[in-house]
Amino acid sequence: MIPVTRLDRTSILLNCDLIEQIESTPDTLITLTNNQKLVVLETANEIVERIRLYRRSILAPAGKLSGGDCHG
Repeated sequence: MIPVTRLDRTSILLNCDLIEQIESTPDTLITLTNNQKLVVLETANEIVERIRLYRRSILAPAGKLSGGDCHG
């Protein structure tokens, strides 16, 4: 989940796996897989970076586990 800010300045957590597309129109319009649309204050680049950081935070612990020696 990533934080985004609606135009009325309320914050929500968005499941980034549901994002189908992001448009700059000039406001940032996020279309979800269920065709719901959200207009947010963040730029498309900011949203993409938040998604990268979120996914990295999930995958990083798995990488640490697979890098160890099993011959204890």
